[in-house]
Amino acid sequence: MPEASRLQATLFDFAITELVRQHRDSFQPAWSAEGWAKLLIWLALNCGCSGDQASLEAFATALGPALRTRLRRVYFERELTALDLRLMADPAEPQALVLPLAPAGEPLTLERAAAALEQVGLAARLDPDTARWRCFEAAVAIPWAQPPAPPAAAPPAATAQP
Repeated sequence: MPEASRLQATLFDFAITELVRQHRDSFQPAWSAEGWAKLLIWLALNCGCSGDQASLEAFATALGPALRTRLRRVYFERELTALDLRLMADPAEPQALVLPLAPAGEPLTLERAAAALEQVGLAARLDPDTARWRCFEAAVAIPWAQPPAPPAAAPPAATAQP
Protein backbone atom coordinates (compact mmCIF):
# COMPACT_ATOMS: atom_id res chain seq x y z
CA MET A 1 0.00 0.00 0.00
CA PRO A 2 1.50 3.37 -0.99
CA GLU A 3 2.13 5.92 1.73
CA ALA A 4 -0.39 8.73 2.12
CA SER A 5 2.25 11.41 1.48
CA ARG A 6 3.30 9.69 -1.75
CA LEU A 7 -0.31 9.49 -2.93
CA GLN A 8 -0.79 13.18 -2.08
CA ALA A 9 2.35 14.12 -4.01
CA THR A 10 1.21 12.07 -7.01
CA LEU A 11 -2.24 13.66 -6.89
CA PHE A 12 -0.73 17.15 -6.68
CA ASP A 13 1.60 16.45 -9.62
CA PHE A 14 -1.30 15.11 -11.70
CA ALA A 15 -3.58 18.02 -10.79
CA ILE A 16 -1.06 20.80 -11.45
CA THR A 17 0.06 19.20 -14.71
CA GLU A 18 -3.51 18.93 -15.95
CA LEU A 19 -4.26 22.49 -14.85
CA VAL A 20 -1.37 23.80 -16.93
CA ARG A 21 -2.29 21.63 -19.94
CA GLN A 22 -5.93 22.71 -19.86
CA HIS A 23 -5.22 26.43 -19.56
CA ARG A 24 -1.92 27.02 -21.40
CA ASP A 25 -3.61 28.03 -24.66
CA SER A 26 -5.56 30.76 -22.82
CA PHE A 27 -2.44 32.83 -22.32
CA GLN A 28 -1.31 34.63 -25.45
CA PRO A 29 0.90 35.00 -27.28
CA ALA A 30 1.24 31.24 -27.45
CA TRP A 31 4.71 29.71 -27.35
CA SER A 32 6.17 32.81 -25.70
CA ALA A 33 7.77 33.84 -22.42
CA GLU A 34 4.99 36.43 -22.13
CA GLY A 35 2.29 33.72 -22.26
CA TRP A 36 4.23 31.68 -19.67
CA ALA A 37 4.45 34.71 -17.36
CA LYS A 38 0.70 35.30 -17.71
CA LEU A 39 0.02 31.70 -16.68
CA LEU A 40 2.21 32.10 -13.58
CA ILE A 41 0.45 35.35 -12.66
CA TRP A 42 -2.93 33.66 -13.08
CA LEU A 43 -1.82 30.78 -10.84
CA ALA A 44 -0.47 33.21 -8.24
CA LEU A 45 -3.67 35.26 -8.19
CA ASN A 46 -5.76 32.10 -7.82
CA CYS A 47 -3.57 31.09 -4.87
CA GLY A 48 -4.44 34.32 -3.06
CA CYS A 49 -1.42 36.44 -3.99
CA SER A 50 -1.91 40.08 -4.77
CA GLY A 51 -0.78 41.31 -8.14
CA ASP A 52 2.13 43.37 -6.84
CA GLN A 53 5.68 42.46 -7.79
CA ALA A 54 6.75 41.36 -4.31
CA SER A 55 3.81 38.96 -4.00
CA LEU A 56 4.40 37.49 -7.46
CA GLU A 57 8.10 37.02 -6.73
CA ALA A 58 7.24 35.34 -3.42
CA PHE A 59 4.93 32.97 -5.32
CA ALA A 60 7.66 32.11 -7.84
CA THR A 61 10.11 31.48 -5.01
CA ALA A 62 7.57 29.30 -3.20
CA LEU A 63 7.20 27.11 -6.29
CA GLY A 64 10.88 26.29 -6.14
CA PRO A 65 13.12 25.49 -9.07
CA ALA A 66 12.05 21.85 -9.53
CA LEU A 67 8.30 22.54 -9.74
CA ARG A 68 8.80 25.71 -11.79
CA THR A 69 10.96 23.79 -14.28
CA ARG A 70 8.40 20.98 -14.49
CA LEU A 71 5.51 23.38 -15.07
CA ARG A 72 7.48 25.26 -17.73
CA ARG A 73 8.25 22.00 -19.53
CA VAL A 74 4.57 21.03 -19.49
CA TYR A 75 3.61 24.50 -20.71
CA PHE A 76 5.97 24.38 -23.72
CA GLU A 77 5.53 20.71 -24.65
CA ARG A 78 2.83 19.07 -26.75
CA GLU A 79 2.08 15.44 -27.50
CA LEU A 80 0.59 15.07 -30.96
CA THR A 81 -0.80 11.55 -30.86
CA ALA A 82 -2.25 11.68 -34.39
CA LEU A 83 1.26 12.32 -35.73
CA ASP A 84 2.92 10.13 -33.07
CA LEU A 85 5.20 13.06 -32.19
CA ARG A 86 6.23 15.12 -29.17
CA LEU A 87 7.11 18.78 -29.62
CA MET A 88 9.25 20.66 -27.12
CA ALA A 89 9.44 24.37 -27.97
CA ASP A 90 10.59 26.57 -25.10
CA PRO A 91 11.62 30.00 -26.45
CA ALA A 92 14.35 30.14 -23.78
CA GLU A 93 16.11 27.32 -25.64
CA PRO A 94 17.96 27.95 -28.91
CA GLN A 95 15.84 25.43 -30.81
CA ALA A 96 12.64 23.44 -30.70
CA LEU A 97 12.76 19.65 -30.73
CA VAL A 98 10.45 17.21 -32.47
CA LEU A 99 10.67 13.64 -31.16
CA PRO A 100 8.72 10.45 -31.84
CA LEU A 101 6.31 9.36 -29.11
CA ALA A 102 7.04 5.69 -29.71
CA PRO A 103 10.66 4.66 -30.31
CA ALA A 104 9.69 1.95 -32.78
CA GLY A 105 7.12 4.06 -34.60
CA GLU A 106 7.11 5.63 -38.03
CA PRO A 107 10.46 7.20 -39.02
CA LEU A 108 10.81 10.87 -38.15
CA THR A 109 11.01 12.93 -41.32
CA LEU A 110 11.24 16.66 -41.97
CA GLU A 111 7.74 16.51 -43.47
CA ARG A 112 6.28 15.02 -40.28
CA ALA A 113 8.16 17.59 -38.18
CA ALA A 114 6.79 20.41 -40.36
CA ALA A 115 3.27 18.99 -40.02
CA ALA A 116 3.64 19.05 -36.22
CA LEU A 117 4.69 22.71 -36.32
CA GLU A 118 1.71 23.59 -38.51
CA GLN A 119 -0.72 21.70 -36.29
CA VAL A 120 0.22 23.70 -33.18
CA GLY A 121 0.60 27.05 -34.94
CA LEU A 122 4.35 27.26 -34.42
CA ALA A 123 5.63 27.15 -38.00
CA ALA A 124 5.86 30.94 -38.34
CA ARG A 125 7.95 31.25 -35.17
CA LEU A 126 10.60 28.74 -36.23
CA ASP A 127 13.13 28.93 -39.05
CA PRO A 128 11.36 27.83 -42.25
CA ASP A 129 14.67 26.91 -43.96
CA THR A 130 14.76 23.14 -43.55
CA ALA A 131 18.44 23.21 -44.55
CA ARG A 132 19.09 24.70 -41.10
CA TRP A 133 17.11 21.97 -39.33
CA ARG A 134 19.33 19.32 -37.73
CA CYS A 135 18.26 15.71 -37.98
CA PHE A 136 19.40 13.25 -35.37
CA GLU A 137 18.62 9.56 -35.00
CA ALA A 138 15.38 10.21 -33.13
CA ALA A 139 14.91 13.99 -33.16
CA VAL A 140 14.74 17.05 -35.35
CA ALA A 141 16.14 20.29 -33.91
CA ILE A 142 14.68 23.44 -35.43
CA PRO A 143 16.12 26.87 -34.62
CA TRP A 144 13.83 29.76 -33.81
CA ALA A 145 13.28 32.23 -36.60
CA GLN A 146 15.33 35.36 -36.35
CA PRO A 147 13.21 38.36 -35.49
CA PRO A 148 12.96 40.79 -38.36
CA ALA A 149 15.51 43.57 -38.23
CA PRO A 150 14.05 46.89 -37.18
CA PRO A 151 13.51 49.23 -40.12
CA ALA A 152 16.39 51.56 -40.78
CA ALA A 153 15.77 55.06 -39.61
CA ALA A 154 14.98 57.42 -42.44
CA PRO A 155 17.58 60.10 -42.93
CA PRO A 156 16.50 63.47 -41.63
CA ALA A 157 14.60 65.45 -44.19
CA ALA A 158 16.73 68.05 -45.87
CA THR A 159 15.51 71.52 -45.30
CA ALA A 160 15.46 73.76 -48.28
CA GLN A 161 17.15 77.09 -47.77
CA PRO A 162 15.92 80.07 -49.78
